[in-house]
Amino acid sequence: MSRIGRLPISVPSGVDLRVDGRQVTVKGPKGELSHTVAEPIEVALEDGTVTVTRPDDINVNRALHGLTRTLINNMVVGVTEGYKKTLVIQGVGYRVVAKGKNLEFSLGYSHPITVEPPEGITFTVEKPTQLVVEGIDKQKVGEVAANIRKLRKPDPYKGKGVRYEGEQIRRKVGKAGK
Repeated sequence: MSRIGRLPISVPSGVDLRVDGRQVTVKGPKGELSHTVAEPIEVALEDGTVTVTRPDDINVNRALHGLTRTLINNMVVGVTEGYKKTLVIQGVGYRVVAKGKNLEFSLGYSHPITVEPPEGITFTVEKPTQLVVEGIDKQKVGEVAANIRKLRKPDPYKGKGVRYEGEQIRRKVGKAGK
């Protein structure tokens, strides 16, 4: 059995989890998320705990077992606590400004770059060089943060660009460092 897949998911108070055939819906104080479970995997809700089972030990089913359990757990955590990613901008003249719900980046290009938040995502600018991407869907928060990071990836020579908080950039020696 999958070590992750066989762990039960406890549903905290204030969270409503429904299983309708293949559809799992989680509703909590921060919002509502739903997921369609892949074919051979079974999800059961008993006494405030959710268990995920698989019919056999075929490789595909084993992989789906742990994945399904993790996705359902991420939905429960998302509607109760939410997810956030912090991005740090480093470089002379590089900054971010909040314009309503949108963000406007100055990243050394000849023009400012405007980023609109998708539905369910909020941006918070803490400093001109630091912003936070927040939401209840872990996958969407990570994807939006990765797309913002792609606007100007960290440079391996000077370290300029957009990076995740705490991310270590491998620095390269320039042509003067023999």
